[in-house]
Amino acid sequence: MSTAIERATRTEKRKWWNQHRKEAVAGWLFLAPEAIGIIALAIFPLLFSLMLSFTNWNLVGGFQEMKWVGFVNFERMIDDSKFWKALQNNLFFTAVTVPAGLVIAMIMAVLVHTKVYAKGLFKILFFIPYICSTVAIAAVWAALYHPSSGPINQFLMAIGLDQPPKWLVDSHYAIIAIMVIAIWQALGYQMIIFLAGLTQISEEVYESARIDGASGIQQFWYITIPMLAPTTLFLTITTIIGSFKVFDLIKFLTDGGPNDASTVLVYRIYEEGFINFKMGYASALSWVLFLLVIAVTSVTWIVQAREKRA
Repeated sequence: MSTAIERATRTEKRKWWNQHRKEAVAGWLFLAPEAIGIIALAIFPLLFSLMLSFTNWNLVGGFQEMKWVGFVNFERMIDDSKFWKALQNNLFFTAVTVPAGLVIAMIMAVLVHTKVYAKGLFKILFFIPYICSTVAIAAVWAALYHPSSGPINQFLMAIGLDQPPKWLVDSHYAIIAIMVIAIWQALGYQMIIFLAGLTQISEEVYESARIDGASGIQQFWYITIPMLAPTTLFLTITTIIGSFKVFDLIKFLTDGGPNDASTVLVYRIYEEGFINFKMGYASALSWVLFLLVIAVTSVTWIVQAREKRA
């Protein structure tokens, strides 16, 4: 009797620890390093920064100096003129660089796709700025923008402009100068993505349009743009996110100046966290930026979805 019970128990255990469960455990073991990495490098810092946003903590003082202050950091933003200036600059930066960059990249992609020989060479040449060090690019553009001896101002003076802009040291032109660099640097990446989208459009569609008498501009407007809509949506969202993360160009070229004319939200976070060592306020600023990016990208997604349904 006892032997039969033992056999039944062993059979039940073997049924529970079957091949399916073994494969499931093996799968989870393979996923474990990635899951641990995400928790350690993404989720934990995110939650820790959220906690810090409700504290007053001087970075150099250690954890014992951390004090819970509730929503004080968020309330402080209301009277922080530098925050509002950074937000204004960031919105202006996004409103200009995103549409301008996408329009130029789409036109360049169409030209390379249809009108240019040695397409591979042009793809490489346009893509080089995107993969180059941003510091190296900033150093080159700093020389180009030099107020007196830079090639840009030398050219402007040669064509009759006696007082060309001082660019990076002029509060009216500093952010514009950086926007030009940002558009130029991202152009190659955006063009490559658009080229990938163009290869998915059947040539028969264009052939039918040409037979019906459609001009090149009409083909571009009524065929290319609508059929590149998914690619454009992807690039719009990624470019918006990138525009709100701009920092390295500003840090190297203007350091947020002159007179905060080129200060953006990420630079404001850096300034509070690593110059003033106010990590609580810096964390609060980072969460405002995070929510702002989510809001802007969500609106873009909804608008694009409605246009697609219409």
